[in-house]
Amino acid sequence: MNSLANLVEFPALAAGSEPPPPPAKRQRRKRDGGPPFLQFEEVKRFFKAVEDHAPAGQRERDRAIFRLVYHAGLRASEAGRIDLRDYNPRTDRIYIHRLKGSNSGEHHLMREEARALRAWLRIRGAEPGCLFPSRKRSPISRFQLDELMKRYAEAAGIPKELRHMHIWKHTCCTHMRTLGKTVEDIQDWVGHVNIQNSLIYSHVTNARRDEIARSLQDSWR
Repeated sequence: MNSLANLVEFPALAAGSEPPPPPAKRQRRKRDGGPPFLQFEEVKRFFKAVEDHAPAGQRERDRAIFRLVYHAGLRASEAGRIDLRDYNPRTDRIYIHRLKGSNSGEHHLMREEARALRAWLRIRGAEPGCLFPSRKRSPISRFQLDELMKRYAEAAGIPKELRHMHIWKHTCCTHMRTLGKTVEDIQDWVGHVNIQNSLIYSHVTNARRDEIARSLQDSWR
């Protein structure tokens, strides 16, 4: 799992950089037949909302949670199951326990994930146990994560129908496809057992072809 040594960094997460233009306008999310997802700009606004609206201490935790959920394409319950011992700081890898029949395995942290996780661990400390505890020190629940998702997404101006945790898995896969990764890459990255689950993101190809056609139209006049 996650053998993509040359995976492109998601542009929206590069500090100080501008995200690329979205592959399609909002109304095309459904018309192209694929699952709903967040645009690059919406992801950028979401993380800005975490910075602006989360209390100190919780801000570092929540930033690390959502960086990991986005980059690794995690379900809410999978994020809550991560234990400190799953993280290897020497290799910047973290073992993900996938649910619902998906393949578990190591996830190679992207730069922004690694930075966010290190910042959170400086506050959390090295005490054994769940990586992302709630205020009661128990693993953060999917219900708590859903509440956080709704709060930050609302502050970021994200449409109400997209304010749910599973949007991150769709967004991760769709952004990978937009950035030129294959269906097989997506299958390996998010642990899909059946490649049919990854094929639903192939709709992005049509949007990319439209963009290519428009650029060629302008260039070949």
